[in-house]
Amino acid sequence: MQQIWEFLSQGYGAMGVVLAFSVIALAVAIERAIAQWSFVTRARSLGDTVTRCLSRGALEEGRSACERSRSPVADVFLVGYERLGRAKPEHVVTAVHRERLRVNQDLRIRFWMLGTIGATAPFVGLFGTVVGIMNAMGNFKGDEEVKFTTVSGPISEALIVTAFGILVAVGAVILFNYFSQRAGRIATEMKLLTDEFLELLLDSPSETQPNRKAKRDDVEREAERDHGDRGDRGDRGEKTKHTKGDGDGDREAA
Repeated sequence: MQQIWEFLSQGYGAMGVVLAFSVIALAVAIERAIAQWSFVTRARSLGDTVTRCLSRGALEEGRSACERSRSPVADVFLVGYERLGRAKPEHVVTAVHRERLRVNQDLRIRFWMLGTIGATAPFVGLFGTVVGIMNAMGNFKGDEEVKFTTVSGPISEALIVTAFGILVAVGAVILFNYFSQRAGRIATEMKLLTDEFLELLLDSPSETQPNRKAKRDDVEREAERDHGDRGDRGDRGEKTKHTKGDGDGDREAA
């Protein structure tokens, strides 16, 4: 236990700080790996299901699939379903893309920790090395003969802090670039799925557009009403004509 404490306290605690950086970077990497695991696969599966439903006009079936799905893309699609028929098409598009950007931001959450660790860990290690060397040199008296073997030990121990800081920084930068690349690829895939969803949602068959269907039904009912009015007027004309003819025949007979 004492040896561990001495190891962490090297460079006046710089080694402990660098070790804490390594633990944080590893925790962020594990959390982001779980969050991004199978993200694209689930998104594509949901996109295919919703596309098939919209193609055949099954609006409610596609919405139910989104409500059952655990993919974050489902939240993007549900915004479009909720705004459909209640807002203008351009407002529907804006709302869906706004939700997509929110999901993109969630994909990049805590990346700043990896970037900060990658930028500061070497300097923390260097600080510990400088302090360790100064401390080692300060233990010698001015008139004391200093041998290389006497100096090499403390300096080597101090340089360990810099080496460990560089190692942690390299790992953090690699993880940052890897997860940033994955987040960018996921964002591109989600944009393609969202654009296809909006095209089918706004230009889908009339059964999936309540307003269009209602307008078409109103037009059909108006046409039937006009046709019925014309038929009624024709029947009343024929009845009037027959009445006039019957009266003339009666007058001739008289």
